Amino acid sequence: MITNTRLTAPVAPAEETRYEEELARGLVAADEEAFAAIYRRWGALVHTMASRLLGDTHEAEDVTQQVFLGAWHGRAGFRPERGPLGAWLVGITRRKIVDALAARTRRLTLIDSAGRDADPTGPDEAAPDRVLDRVLLVDALARLPRHQREVLCMAFYEDLTQAQIAERTGMPLGTVKSHARRGLHRLRMVIEQHQAADADR
Repeated sequence: MITNTRLTAPVAPAEETRYEEELARGLVAADEEAFAAIYRRWGALVHTMASRLLGDTHEAEDVTQQVFLGAWHGRAGFRPERGPLGAWLVGITRRKIVDALAARTRRLTLIDSAGRDADPTGPDEAAPDRVLDRVLLVDALARLPRHQREVLCMAFYEDLTQAQIAERTGMPLGTVKSHARRGLHRLRMVIEQHQAADADR
């Protein structure tokens, strides 16, 4: 008996397809209720992908937030003719996961390079102090909440403006500014505490 593969291949129910198309139209129209439904529908999938590839629940939660913020702010870029909404969200998820892995690599590289910066044979007696300052800075950054740390790392080490950071992360510009301001305040407190401790020695 000859089987028609077109008929036997799994096909999404028409109702489900229409519902997804409605959600996509709602997203493009900035309908917050549609966006909430989109989060309920695909949030678990996005979090599962991020958790499996990053191996860190907290990072997965951050990536999930970034994916949906990016989807909301980039909704004008959704093109239904290029594929369904779910596939578009998966594409954003993959990019955010790559960004998170790259940020993790940069943090580890900074810590490693700070530890290897001192040249014991060099004539510069101030070099150990500079290395200590860098280690202190990296340690202080590592203690910041994740969003504050990432914003400051992008500003310090990639020389990105706050507008560029907002575009890359999908966070509103005001949120980026808030993270930068609070992060700098915390860094300043840590450095001042370190300097006070040195003065007491």
